[in-house]
Amino acid sequence: MRARVLIRPKAGILDPQGVAVERALPALGFAGVANVHVGRLVELDVEDEAQLDDMCRRLLANPLIEDYEIQAVGS
Repeated sequence: MRARVLIRPKAGILDPQGVAVERALPALGFAGVANVHVGRLVELDVEDEAQLDDMCRRLLANPLIEDYEIQAVGS
């Protein structure tokens, strides 16, 4: 199975990359941008999809400060 894991800072957690992007976009002429959050995307092939949540909790994300979402890619 091909999977995507979307990892984002939890609400209320400082997101300095998001703040930097939000401040930079108006300087480049892009108006109307707010609430920017920068996360990361991990794609991986796994044989046992039941292990994905454990992988996220133990390595891919920091559950104390990040939320993650697992998506199956293709069929």
